[in-house]
Amino acid sequence: MAAKFKISSTLDCDVLVIGAGGAGLRCAAEILERKPGTRIVAVTKVPHCQKSHTSTAQGGLAAVDPKDPVDKPIYHMFDTWKGSDCMADQNVIKKIVDSAWEQIVWLENKGMHFSRNEEGRLSKRTFGGHTVRFGESSAYRAVFEADRTGKGIMDSVWGETLRGGVSFVNQSIATELLLKDGRCVGAVLFRECKGEFVAVCAKATVFATGGDGQIFRVTTNCRQNTGDGLSNVLDAGLPVMDLEAVQFHPTGIVGPGILASETLRSVGGILRNRDLEPFMEKYAPKMKELAPRDLVARAIETEIQEGRGIMNPDHNIEHVWIDLRHLSDYIHEVQIPEVTSFFKKFVNIDPKLDLCPVRPSNHYQMGGIPTTEFGEVQSTSGEIIRGLYAVGECAAASFHGFNRLGTNSILELITMGRFVGQRIVESLADQLPELPAATGKKTFNLFSAYLDQTGKENLEEIREESRALMTEKVGVFRTEVGLSEAIETLKALKERAANTTLACKSLKMNPELVLRWELDNLLSISLVTAVCALNRQESRGGHARRDFPERKDEFNYHTLATMTEFAEVDLGKRAVDMSIFESNCENYERFGIIERTY
Repeated sequence: MAAKFKISSTLDCDVLVIGAGGAGLRCAAEILERKPGTRIVAVTKVPHCQKSHTSTAQGGLAAVDPKDPVDKPIYHMFDTWKGSDCMADQNVIKKIVDSAWEQIVWLENKGMHFSRNEEGRLSKRTFGGHTVRFGESSAYRAVFEADRTGKGIMDSVWGETLRGGVSFVNQSIATELLLKDGRCVGAVLFRECKGEFVAVCAKATVFATGGDGQIFRVTTNCRQNTGDGLSNVLDAGLPVMDLEAVQFHPTGIVGPGILASETLRSVGGILRNRDLEPFMEKYAPKMKELAPRDLVARAIETEIQEGRGIMNPDHNIEHVWIDLRHLSDYIHEVQIPEVTSFFKKFVNIDPKLDLCPVRPSNHYQMGGIPTTEFGEVQSTSGEIIRGLYAVGECAAASFHGFNRLGTNSILELITMGRFVGQRIVESLADQLPELPAATGKKTFNLFSAYLDQTGKENLEEIREESRALMTEKVGVFRTEVGLSEAIETLKALKERAANTTLACKSLKMNPELVLRWELDNLLSISLVTAVCALNRQESRGGHARRDFPERKDEFNYHTLATMTEFAEVDLGKRAVDMSIFESNCENYERFGIIERTY
């Protein structure tokens, strides 16, 4: 059947942005601001870019106001380094933190409606792990737009890209990364509505495809986050980095795992166990509920596993409570109205009157496509792949290391989006490259195999078994036995996937066909995640091994992984940048391999 497929058309552009969320559109906006008239094509998997996952970000974004009498950028840098469990790259930390406030000003100038206090100044709230004076007390550093901060960012960057003339290709996926002579020259797209394959020839290609949260059963991530960009890069023979560094948000609403923002704890929410004991003091005596997410998630999971959880009869799963009943009507109605509505809508609970059930839920991928501090994609040897960039959650520069602090993700979106856009303008080639002669062949063979498959296996059952397996074996706590079982089971699921049959054989508007493609992505990323987690015989940040509970200096490196054939994973290393520590600047000693206590 592959012989029947063809490239229906070829699009030429200066820049191809794959993923039209906050990171991709901030990058596009920067390019257009610096070089008006640049031809940009932005591809989004969803029907409209406003459906991108960035729109769901709730709590805020961290940035130090230069006029703040207490807070300083060096404190934010320290918090990020300490929060990362000494695994973030310090050149990236400094670059992002130093430019943070400038981007807040940029967003407000583009129309974002940040919440303000009664004096007319930007309101600020505290988040877990953010402190002043190197951990002395909590920092009020996060600016926000109520509890819909991500939506405000999307409104702003979308408006800028519309004004600049970006061409949007909606409800389409990138199925093949095109490389020629060591350079990226574009990608092959599959347009779902028309059932067509389109080749895009671009001087620069940006991956901004978001996270991979759907590899887990319980996740805060939207339905589309299936690790597509990571899988594209692996298929092209390029590495991914630190996939074992997975963040589990402490407070997912029991059942669906929908995010109950860290804002709830920043405004005074209290975590309680079955006996209504406020238990966080046992795990983080100083920071309590405002400890970093990995620590709070492990505390909740420990309470549950030691028998102090509460069984939810509707979902047959244990949880703890977050108590919001003591908070004022103002906080409920002005600062957290959307989160409050989630509890009412999904679990029929009024947070003003009732305890709210929460438990850890997969939330964020700290690893991703390895890049420089300018978002340039790198090979295993560290060589820059010309014409190829990555930004946002699918990328790993690495700002977050092995644990992301709340509010640092959307800060990374807007800052790294700007840096990538700036670098593209500086290095944009004069001439369009040529597409490879075999453009589309890999995609045609893959989709042909999907449509030709015959067997009795059920696509959705395999997907759900894989996701349940990852939640059970590669979740908050991991062991060698569990990880090894996960790897072997994933291999078996891959074989079963080859025996599924698609009910519809059409290319045009066939959701089952896209699900089949997504299943391959999910299985690939799950397998690499489990292999990387098995290899790292220590506990660090979001990677917690019960059989290796301590952090070990011998693992002070980023994990690089390549996989050109399923289950044939090759591992490498990338050094952690320690440039702040090595500079001997003021407070440099704070940026060594430090103890991580809260």
